[in-house]
Parts: sequence; C-alpha cells; structure tokens
Amino acid sequence: MAAAPSLNLQSNLHSLKRTFSNGRLRKPRSSSSIVALHQNGSLRSHGTPGLRVAFQGSTGAYSEFAAKTACPECATVPCRSFADAIAAVERDRADRAIVPVESTMEGTALRNYDLLLRHDLRIVQEINLFVHYCLLAMPGVSTAELRRVISHPMALAHCGRALERLGLDREAVEDTAGAVKMLLSEQMLDTAAIASPRAAAIYGLDVLAGGLQDESWNVTRFLLLSKLPEPLPPSSSGKMKTSMVVAHRGGSMTVLLKILSAFSSRDISLTKLEVNNPTMEGKGPVIILDVRSPAMLKTFPHVLYVDFEGSIEDEKVKEAIDEISSFSVFVRVLGCYAADPHVYDLY
Repeated sequence: MAAAPSLNLQSNLHSLKRTFSNGRLRKPRSSSSIVALHQNGSLRSHGTPGLRVAFQGSTGAYSEFAAKTACPECATVPCRSFADAIAAVERDRADRAIVPVESTMEGTALRNYDLLLRHDLRIVQEINLFVHYCLLAMPGVSTAELRRVISHPMALAHCGRALERLGLDREAVEDTAGAVKMLLSEQMLDTAAIASPRAAAIYGLDVLAGGLQDESWNVTRFLLLSKLPEPLPPSSSGKMKTSMVVAHRGGSMTVLLKILSAFSSRDISLTKLEVNNPTMEGKGPVIILDVRSPAMLKTFPHVLYVDFEGSIEDEKVKEAIDEISSFSVFVRVLGCYAADPHVYDLY
C-alpha cells in the first residue's frame, strides 16, 4: 500500500463511532435475521422468493450474519472462498455475493477489492457489522481444560492479547464457523473456537468468554455484489453512495489532487479515497476487467479506490466522472447504492 493519503479508515471510523455514541447501534432489521432452518438444514427464504446470497464460510459465519442482516428474507449459500462466492453469482447459483472489504482493526481487505476488479459484478448494497468475538467450547468444558484455540487467522489476530493471557496455542482454520464445526465433528475437549455468539446458539456450544477482541470497537464493512444493475433503492439516510476505481500510469499524487479538485469544485463529499500501489511492495500490477465490449483484462501499476456521496444519475456526479476520465487512463464505476451509515450488532 502506498503511503499516499487515505480517507476511508479515518472518516469511516469516526462516522461509525458517532453512530454508536448517538445510540444508533442497530439491531438486525428483522427477527428472521436469526437463522431459520428447513428440516433439511437449508435456510428458509421469507418474502423475497429466490433471493440467494453467497458468502465465504459455514453456517454461523459473520459473513452469513451480515447477509441475513442486509437481506433478512434471503437464503444463504455457503462457499469455501470469496472467489467461490463470486463465482456462484456468475454461474447463477446465487443472486448476490457478500464480501468484507474493510474493518476498523485491519484496514482495507485489498484482496477482495482485487476480486471485484477482476469480475463483472456491481456493488448494490453495503452493511456495517459490529463483530463480537466469543470463546466457545464443547458443553461442560472449562477454561482450565483448554490447551489450544482454533479460528480464522484474522479472528486469532484480533484477539491476540486475550489469547496471550489465556496461554492457549493458536491454530488457523478457514473460517470461524468452520472452527465450531470442527470442534463438534472431532469432539475436541481440550480446544476452543473463536466465533460469534450466534454460532454458539446454532451448534449448541458453551460461551466461556465474550468480547475477546483487542479493540472494543470492532466494525467490519461488507459489500453485496450482483451480476446485473438493480433499481436504486431509497436510502434510510436519504443519501446515495457511488464507488469507482481510477487507474493511471504516472505519479499518483498528481492524479489524486486532480480527483480531489473534481469533487470539491462540485461540492461532492468523499467517504473513501485510497491508493493501492502493490509495486511498492514488490508485487505484481493491479488487474482490472474492462467491462466494456469486448471485455478484457488490463493491468496497471497502481489504482485509486474512490467512494463518494451521490448518485450516478446526478448531473454534477456525471460531470465529475467525465472530468476524471479526461486525465485518467481508465475509470470504472463499481456500483451505486443506498448509503447505510448504521452499525448492526449480533443480538
């Protein structure tokens, strides 16, 4: 990542903290966002026939809860990887995919942005989820009996100080809910899993400790992706948001300043402005699918991710994009969707 200015984490973090301090930490939008199962174990779809959302992980994963919070009546489709979730949409096995893209603890998950850039999917919704980590164990097992803990690598990293105090060996697995399933399938009595309180309820495990995360304010932003553009829905905040990527081959600072000018001269507020320069770390170029006909992959040494308030239907937004296109090598709008500043929790 280049050391260029980045507005996303600071502005989003301050906005989310204001949301919490104002008492707007939201409950899920419907009681049906707590899992509802068919007798065969599949998730029931209520009220939105056929809407399927693909996520990475197993039933009970944080991504699945984010999907059920964003689309309470959807049926969820578990996938082994984020790439598989995107492929599920492309192959019509799902209508949307949900991926985490940034958090207040880890910053931006650039790999998922890279996946988005390489595929012809569009952002249609965002959701901010408060991530609450719990220490789960088999029924009847006490903390004193534990020797190790298993979970997703990011969950283990987020709970480093608590695990150090507990003196547990750490082992990374594919996802948090997958760790819970491993406990059950192998009847591990000396091992705990880090996962959500919802996963404990689903699989019948004991919660030995809650709030394990090193930072009490732990919020992850998820994006929902669709193959086809969808009608722009009304926003609860009254605002729309547009995401785009800008590619160039020269110095990034000059282009960055021009982008700032294009938006500020039209009084358009930015919510994210971040430079991705993998060549600074000795990595390969950024690969972007040009979705214009004929579609083809293009490579660039660095790109800028831009989120701003406004709809692509607004005249001043169209003017800003046209101006940016005039001095950039490549511009692609990743999606236009309702801005949702609320933070939703697991309870």
